[in-house]
Amino acid sequence: MLDKSFPKIFVIILNFNGANTLQACLNSVLKSDYQNLEIVIVDNNSSDESFEKAKEKFSRLHFIKNSENIGFSRGNNVGIRFALEKFADYVFILNNDTIIEMNTISILQKTAEKNSTAGIISPLILKDDNKTVWFAGGKILWKKMRAVHILKTISQVPYQSEYLSGCAMLIKKDVFKKIGLFDERFFLYYEDADLSIRTIEANFKLLIDPAATIQHLEQSNQSNKKNYWLVLSGLLFFKLHTKGSLRIWMFFYILLRKIKNLCKYCFTNNIEAKEVRRAYRDFRVIL
Repeated sequence: MLDKSFPKIFVIILNFNGANTLQACLNSVLKSDYQNLEIVIVDNNSSDESFEKAKEKFSRLHFIKNSENIGFSRGNNVGIRFALEKFADYVFILNNDTIIEMNTISILQKTAEKNSTAGIISPLILKDDNKTVWFAGGKILWKKMRAVHILKTISQVPYQSEYLSGCAMLIKKDVFKKIGLFDERFFLYYEDADLSIRTIEANFKLLIDPAATIQHLEQSNQSNKKNYWLVLSGLLFFKLHTKGSLRIWMFFYILLRKIKNLCKYCFTNNIEAKEVRRAYRDFRVIL
């Protein structure tokens, strides 16, 4: 039974063909010691029956199925809107290929309550061996147009980060009220960095709490399609958020990258170069 003296947290799990991981993720969330928790599974039109099997096994949870794969931002926004309509105090965005600890959510919530200026709090994210760090914070390399993971904890107490990973983030409802939801122009990648930057600009802090941990099984792998989305979303992110003289630097940096990729495409007919070239072309459309 839910203890309503605790703030209400909605866990939003976006699923797309998660047959190998979704049920383990749900089992771990259901073991959470947090007392006022609701779970929403949003499915991006999976074809592997992962959604149907989860709905059959975990019938008391909330299930929403989209008619197509609408991407990370739009998919999560469907769940966030549902949660806010149900008066959520917090939304916990969680990948379907993760396993959380029994106390992960309760630790994050306590940290959020203690830090009134914190808008988003992330656990320490470990790899599938549950030891090696996958994400201990994020750093944005503006001149190289890259967002990178910090792979070592900075402190044993909660500390600030330049951006947080969409793999797992506890978000206060006030953040959504002030800045809105995920930017749906980001189909995949960099939507978390974009939300993070907008959160900071709205005078909230981003925190990593190393006392809270999760395990990330990371089902995605390197592919030409992944390279396409990384380039396209990266171009959009840095176009939106690069400021001052760095915008001049960005113009020439992108130009040099385009020339290098064009040479690779013309002289080697490389498939990766073809996808990167397509990303540059499509970038003009989404602006």
